Amino acid sequence: VVKDAVVPTMNAKNPHAALLLQRGVTGRECEKIWIKKEIVQWDQLLKTGDSSPIRVYTRSDACGAAETWARYMHGSQEDLQGVGVFGDPGLAEAVRNDTLGIGYNNINFAYDAKTKKPVAGLIILPLDLNANGRIDTKESFYETRDCIMKAIADSIYPSPPARDLHLVSKGKPAKKAVVTFLRWIMNEGRKYVPEAGYIDFSVDKLRKEKRKLQ
Repeated sequence: VVKDAVVPTMNAKNPHAALLLQRGVTGRECEKIWIKKEIVQWDQLLKTGDSSPIRVYTRSDACGAAETWARYMHGSQEDLQGVGVFGDPGLAEAVRNDTLGIGYNNINFAYDAKTKKPVAGLIILPLDLNANGRIDTKESFYETRDCIMKAIADSIYPSPPARDLHLVSKGKPAKKAVVTFLRWIMNEGRKYVPEAGYIDFSVDKLRKEKRKLQ
């Protein structure tokens, strides 16, 4: 019915924040941090001589966000390493309280709904999508929630960690009230999608999904 995305996060007071924002991290580096545990110190990632640990946080509860983030690294939630924290708010809070911490969140928990900027105490860790060692202009779309939502809508931000969100039923819905509600979601309800922090489908994809209710 809509699109959503997961973004990697870091503490706003991370001593390497400026360099991380300049270079970002590649998918391969994320895999070595979250899954393979081959990168465990900041020097191994940044070559700065800092042997401080990268304190990695993940979700302790089974959830779509963790599974989607793991799929970006060709794994599953069970493969993710790090300190397990319950829930999106808990994971964000853990990273906010650890200057050396990194984690990941759904965009509605990484960005403030009122200011549209990253939640106070967090910085979005940019992804180096073309693995050229720097965040190019085309890859720099994390300043506000609106910016990353546009990047997701334009398929610049990859899927995963962007993802479609679904409504699932056992068989085709038959109750009139249910069908009416589903049709409202796919028609009049679309105007609430951006306001709620989700990304709408293209016209063609939306038309295709609507046909399923006929």
